Amino acid sequence: MTIVQQERPAAVRIDDLAEPVFAPEVLELRTAVASLAGDVRLDRDALLADARQQTGLGDFGEAGFTERLDVLLRALREEAQLSPFGVVSNYLLLRQLLCNRLLVEDLLRRHPEIHDVPLARPIIIAGLPRTGTTHLHNLISSDPALRSLPYWESLEPVLADAEKPAGAAPDPRLARTEMALGFVNSAMPYFVRMHEMTADHVHEEIQLLAIDFSSMLFETIALIPSWRDYYRAHDQTPHYAYMRKVLQALSWLRGGGKRWVLKSPQHLEQLGPLARVFPDATFVVTHRDPVSITASMATMIAYTARMNVERPDPAACGRYWSARVEDLLRSCVRDRALLPAAQSIDVRFQDLTADDFAMVERIFALAGHPMTPAARSAMAEFLVAHPRGRHGTVVYDTAAVGLERAERRASLRFYAERFDLAEEG
Repeated sequence: MTIVQQERPAAVRIDDLAEPVFAPEVLELRTAVASLAGDVRLDRDALLADARQQTGLGDFGEAGFTERLDVLLRALREEAQLSPFGVVSNYLLLRQLLCNRLLVEDLLRRHPEIHDVPLARPIIIAGLPRTGTTHLHNLISSDPALRSLPYWESLEPVLADAEKPAGAAPDPRLARTEMALGFVNSAMPYFVRMHEMTADHVHEEIQLLAIDFSSMLFETIALIPSWRDYYRAHDQTPHYAYMRKVLQALSWLRGGGKRWVLKSPQHLEQLGPLARVFPDATFVVTHRDPVSITASMATMIAYTARMNVERPDPAACGRYWSARVEDLLRSCVRDRALLPAAQSIDVRFQDLTADDFAMVERIFALAGHPMTPAARSAMAEFLVAHPRGRHGTVVYDTAAVGLERAERRASLRFYAERFDLAEEG
């Protein structure tokens, strides 16, 4: 398939990681939001009470999540070094997750038949950012016979009855997501070059895992090592089971394709729980030069730190995320054999970029999913509308995040050799 190449913006080097520069309108909004921080408490009881008031509901389901919430809140208060804006924005994030939990539990209580909704043979992509997961996820999800998770739905999976639109009126969740993304794009104009986000963009299910307060999502907020250690010390199988329950609710609520397409980087160190909760899935594990992965992921987190942290520290981000990436990759090498050989495929970035359409055909063949004319046409349209790098690229410099490329190359050789990965840069 021939894709017409469009002229792309020149690559940029981000030079304000340690001292972020914001546009005047962003500074104005940040100042207004920060002024509320004195009245906000990152406290479990305050958040639970607020969520109950927001929804008019009181049943959060299984109570064990409160221990996880307490660990997270303590880490945010004591380790994260949140800015006043970050305090408010994270309070709102956690309140929304608690509201989501109340709404999910209420829906399940009123409609117990949701527990019987089949969730058969999903296609699950496990791979770190910059390994082609987002492109592959979107390409596969363009098949109208498959069901995926748009960003707006990941943020608010269940809409309160009082907010349900009448007739052809738009879903209010779309407008809320558009508004939030508008601010994100203004505050971080280069983020779209690293990870494009739109309201209906196919998104990963890490947000659904966060409703059970056990997710790597929270590590992307700020450097919170105590949360990381707590999360890694606990079996994630129950939380993947919770996510499955939410996916059943979404299938019941909105229908769509009967077979889900899922994706998250955290799956790399959770291959065991993933295989236990989705035993009939087709697993797609993506791989790329680990030094490139580390440089890009550390840079992305260092860039997004400006949204939450008082004084971003690019070198600290580099240390934390280089170790975290190595954790994930070692877990992948250790546990790769837990995925059934007949249901799993390894996808190297160099092979995906050489012919992405052919790679999807291989995945569909493994999954026993037909490549219909409708699927082929939808994927062709997606490729034309979403050429790689259309927003431009970012120069990922290991030195900018305090890392030494040769040292990372040596430390991560075990992974590159295991999956026969080409070195980049």
